[in-house]
Amino acid sequence: MAETHVLFVEDDDVIREATQLALERDGFVVTAMPDGLSGLEAFRADRPDIALLDVMLPGMDGVSLCRRIRDESTVPVIMLSARADSIDVVLGLEAGADDYVTKPFDGSVLVARIRAVLRRFGHAGGPAAGDPGADGTPEGGLLVFGDLEVDTEGMEVRRGGTPVGLTPTEMRLLLEFSSAPGTVLSRDKLLERVWDYGWGGDTRVVDVHVQRLRTKIGQDRIETVRGFGYKLKG
Repeated sequence: MAETHVLFVEDDDVIREATQLALERDGFVVTAMPDGLSGLEAFRADRPDIALLDVMLPGMDGVSLCRRIRDESTVPVIMLSARADSIDVVLGLEAGADDYVTKPFDGSVLVARIRAVLRRFGHAGGPAAGDPGADGTPEGGLLVFGDLEVDTEGMEVRRGGTPVGLTPTEMRLLLEFSSAPGTVLSRDKLLERVWDYGWGGDTRVVDVHVQRLRTKIGQDRIETVRGFGYKLKG
């Protein structure tokens, strides 16, 4: 199995060095950078498998760095935030991050979260989005919902015949909805199926990704069922 390359951007020297050592002990190859600009340069030079970005960075902050990465790649991004209730968490998710971890964090929790994200993206020995049996989604075929077409075999989405670019996390979210149109899926269930959370997670991750998905496939395509969750209109 190929080694997983992690880009870690953190301006605190102690946290950066300690986390790098912990990740390397778990078998990851780590490129650690102290600021956003050097992190962007390292990303472009090394093309890592996953990026860990602190929200508060000198020069270019983590949210801006995430946005720049997302403009160029669908590589998974995890934001690191010092406050769970910070608006920076939502801003990071809106910028294209796939998940976030609150500091201070336990090394084992961070590694578990990294591996969960990588499994969704087809790394770390896990099934890729859309693989048969990966998460209970359809094994293949074309699903049509009005002007929305979801090719579950080719992992392509078209709206009105025009291709729609989705990140792997957005694609997995859409697959969950399209596998059961008209069925209400709770936020907790989506966290479990899409984000691979075997424990409680922050439902803001789901809400922001649903909003991002709506902007791409149509605002009225996914309906909010207040107090219960979301469903895809059949």
